[in-house]
Amino acid sequence: MTFDNQVDTLTLEWIVPQVVDTVLRANTFTTALLSKTDKKFKAATQDFPIKYQTGTAIQSFSGFDTLPTTASNTRVLMQYNPRFVAANVALPITDIAANNTLQQVLDLAEVEMKSRAQDLADGIGTMLYGDGTGNSNKDFLGLAAIVDDGTSVTTIGNLSRSTYPTLDGTVTASGGTLSLLKLRTLFNAIQDATVQPTSNYMPYTVAAYYEQLLQPQERIMKDVQMAKNFKGFTGFKTLEYIGMPILGDRKATSGVWFMLNEDYMDFYELGIPEGFGEPVGVKYEKIVGNSYDEVDSMGFSWTGWIKSFNSFSVNSFIVLGGQVCTDNPRRHGKLTGITGT
Repeated sequence: MTFDNQVDTLTLEWIVPQVVDTVLRANTFTTALLSKTDKKFKAATQDFPIKYQTGTAIQSFSGFDTLPTTASNTRVLMQYNPRFVAANVALPITDIAANNTLQQVLDLAEVEMKSRAQDLADGIGTMLYGDGTGNSNKDFLGLAAIVDDGTSVTTIGNLSRSTYPTLDGTVTASGGTLSLLKLRTLFNAIQDATVQPTSNYMPYTVAAYYEQLLQPQERIMKDVQMAKNFKGFTGFKTLEYIGMPILGDRKATSGVWFMLNEDYMDFYELGIPEGFGEPVGVKYEKIVGNSYDEVDSMGFSWTGWIKSFNSFSVNSFIVLGGQVCTDNPRRHGKLTGITGT
């Protein structure tokens, strides 16, 4: 009901001391990738020596047979360059002053900084399913580039996939339907003995199609500790396929099942130099309704407030530098065009 002035003039309003996020959705792959990384750029580029072919053929022999003496050239460097993304945090000082009073419920600057850090994570989530060509090739590399067979993305790590075909991922058109046979075929194409995929990422609709394939007794939701691939997570409800988590992601490419070996994929961070930024996390107990309370650090740095020269305001930037790197693209694969079972 609405009260009249007799009540309103004598009663303060009460604001719940938390912000409820009704915008940001699950950002599973990005959160997992950035929260587990401890890899750093050690130079201006990140280089990986890879073996791309076998050497001089072996030869059986007896007695004084002449043996091969040709040197083998079997290695080449994959090379990744760092890229940078940023979100700004801008506030009028008049708003900061008005908030900094006895009736303050939440600190405006603190809430805005954490909110913008979560916005940055959300934007990176979209980027990490792309091919890295956005904004004139300034975007981070995403799964569209990493998990490709040369059809759409012809180079990876500054190397041509046509010249070095072992850099192809496995890309299989599903023909519209998802089946356990297609998943096993994809798994078999990626794995070799104990070198096996570790995780599956997909839209929630594709995860639902997978659940339809299972027998009733197999439709068991499990609490799994993501100690290896989800550092910082306390637990995650998920289905499994051959021991790998089935992870729905709101950012995932429509109709695509990504099967990844995350032992061969990391985000390598290029940290902001000392004096130019300080760490800022995304976890904030006063913003609820999204999944960022499950992880704190994602490698972000905050520049500090910068006073405007022509207005009574401040601006600042939350920045992440680095690159998503894979040193063995053939260990990743995807099923495309999934529309049902």
